[in-house]
Amino acid sequence: MTDRPSSAVDADQAPPQELKRTLTNRHIQLISIGGAIGTGLFMGSGKTISLAGPSILLVYAIIGTILFFVMRALGELLLSNLEYNSFSDFAADLLGPWAGFFTGWTYWFCWVVTGMADVVAITNYIHFWMPGLPSIIPVLGSIGLLLGLNIIAVRMFGELEFWFALIKIVAIVALVVVGIGMLGFGFTATDGTPASVAYLWERGVFPKGISGFLAGFQIAVFAFVGIELVGTAAAEAKDPETVLPKAINAIPIRIIMFYVCALAIIMSITPWWNINPDVSPFVNLFSMLGLPAAASIINFVVLTSAASSANGGIFSTSRMLYGLADKGDAPRAFGRLSRVAIPANGLLFSCACLLLGSIACLLSSSAMKAFTLATTISSLLFIFIWSIILCSYLAYRHKHPDRHARSIYRMPMGVVMSVVCLIGFAAIIVMLWLQPDTRQALLITPGWFVLLGISYLVIRLRRRSAA
Repeated sequence: MTDRPSSAVDADQAPPQELKRTLTNRHIQLISIGGAIGTGLFMGSGKTISLAGPSILLVYAIIGTILFFVMRALGELLLSNLEYNSFSDFAADLLGPWAGFFTGWTYWFCWVVTGMADVVAITNYIHFWMPGLPSIIPVLGSIGLLLGLNIIAVRMFGELEFWFALIKIVAIVALVVVGIGMLGFGFTATDGTPASVAYLWERGVFPKGISGFLAGFQIAVFAFVGIELVGTAAAEAKDPETVLPKAINAIPIRIIMFYVCALAIIMSITPWWNINPDVSPFVNLFSMLGLPAAASIINFVVLTSAASSANGGIFSTSRMLYGLADKGDAPRAFGRLSRVAIPANGLLFSCACLLLGSIACLLSSSAMKAFTLATTISSLLFIFIWSIILCSYLAYRHKHPDRHARSIYRMPMGVVMSVVCLIGFAAIIVMLWLQPDTRQALLITPGWFVLLGISYLVIRLRRRSAA
């Protein structure tokens, strides 16, 4: 038996130069569902209902409709050129290098901040079962576990998201089925309050007025954070021309099922004015059935939901750093792939930042205040990312009408709906400004863009001097 030439051996052992398409349709569909169901639905829906009453259904429908068109724009752009690995790539190509730089680093920062909130939430959920456990243990354990599984292979990320999303789906479907049964059999609570759909309009659809309706957008926006994750994962999906449109087209029915139907049933079983904003309405509904394990079951569901969000953040931040490094907008080390086509350096750096940020949140004087601030900043930065996707789409329609004409997946009413959605985002920002607890985040967030602008100028000046 003759030895193979050393060059052939080296070629086999050399790290790959591109991301591999190993995520299947099963993975992409569940990643899409998981991204559309945020932790805010389980834990924040009680507060949104108390703020807006039945009009919260309209709030979720409005945000869901806007984001469906954002996703359609994202889908057409990614499929117009399969060399695009993320929205940072097409932003740089269509809007200019500055857009790629701002989008890539902002999306990275979005998920680090969101991940911090998720890890703090995971720690609190674990304390539900083990109140005496030092907080550093669940922080290190959750980040270490997700890092370890993500660094093995991209399929591990897909499998994690598949099962995390499946748990959320089962929980919501169970709530809908149980709720319909309670309505059908004339369920009456222990205080004598009967279940009735009439609660949805009995005191008016806008019982708290327009101010209450607008206040509902504050938490509702955060519930949709991560919906664009399927676009990041598409770069590593098999047959993206088939699986990406399928995942995006299913978003409207999922929003109706997971948000509108679920919350409508909750408000039909318990009058919205009796819902405790500090308690998950999911826990409350199952508790009404006399299930002693209801709190533990929902705690487990919300724990997996937070873990799903953190898992998606770890995945997406490493891919963004990979794309930024490829353009010279991040250290070259982030652009190197491991032997299993994983941007391991980016994973390690993102997890290190996530660890430090999570510890800082837990050590702050008010962990809940830090959590609220982190989630609001994250929501604002995601609105920026979603807006960049729409602006990139408008530039694409202007610069590449030929690509649009050949597109296999066109955004309906593309230009008109892009403008409408951008106006919608502007209106949401105004609504956030009107709320005292979100105004602070609006004042802090511009500092991030100032920092990015200075960094961008420094990098460009260095390149010119080196040329």
